[in-house]
Amino acid sequence: MDHVEWRERPQLRNPALICAFKGWNDAGEAASAALGFLVESFDAREVARIDPEEFYDFTSVRPTVQMSEGRSRTIEWPANVLHAARVPGTDRDLLLFQGVEPSLRWRTFTSTVMDMARQLGAETVVTLGALLADVPHTRDIPMTGICSDADLVERLGFQQSTYEGPTGMVGVLHHEFTQAGMPAVSLWASVPHYVAAAPNPKAALALIRSFEGVAGVAVDATDLEESAEDYQRQVDAAVATDPDVKQFVERLEQTLDEVSDELAPDPDQLPSADSIARDFQRFLRQKRAED
Repeated sequence: MDHVEWRERPQLRNPALICAFKGWNDAGEAASAALGFLVESFDAREVARIDPEEFYDFTSVRPTVQMSEGRSRTIEWPANVLHAARVPGTDRDLLLFQGVEPSLRWRTFTSTVMDMARQLGAETVVTLGALLADVPHTRDIPMTGICSDADLVERLGFQQSTYEGPTGMVGVLHHEFTQAGMPAVSLWASVPHYVAAAPNPKAALALIRSFEGVAGVAVDATDLEESAEDYQRQVDAAVATDPDVKQFVERLEQTLDEVSDELAPDPDQLPSADSIARDFQRFLRQKRAED
């Protein structure tokens, strides 16, 4: 794998690989923000990165110039970085892959990511994505979970994908890992299309909470929760100043309420008290181990 620059190859416990890419699959930069938050939350360290030279058209995905110490200028190239994080109090560690959707040679890029995952013993793959949708910012972020096999669908309560159309690197990786026999889950947040602010912390938080349920790992997201509350207040204030936008949001709310009434869950299918207690106990075990 000449495309990979290894820093180390750590020994990890039943690692899950989590991936997110800036670009087409990253509305409101929610997916990349969620992945970045996981890297910081678990104090993950860089173990490898992919050389961008073979995978980008630098006239469309341009490198950027940065000032170093206010004097010298440095070039920042599109980065695809693999981090590793040990998670105390659980039986698994994490591999966190932050990337920029490539312009070229997707099959080679995909094979490179898969080889990295195999070398470090990844047993599960979770991809994060976000899309623009007709949803109001005033309600919870709608989440969609897609699983690779029927057992995962039943256990996690997600759905088999029936989507047909263009896809991005997230979709390609999900498919290829599934074809290779590795359990794969794709988590998608729906982002209000009329809100241009990025990153969207509310959608990033929704992805984090869904990731917790899939990976069995608790995340202290207090900072992100505060950012999501600030985001909500700022968008509320902006919408209130424009009667047309306010009316549009109210129509979205009405449509969502009508759909929610039709799809109201059966009380018998809600999480049991035992299930909630297990999740809380898992969180406490992690906190004790971290402390």
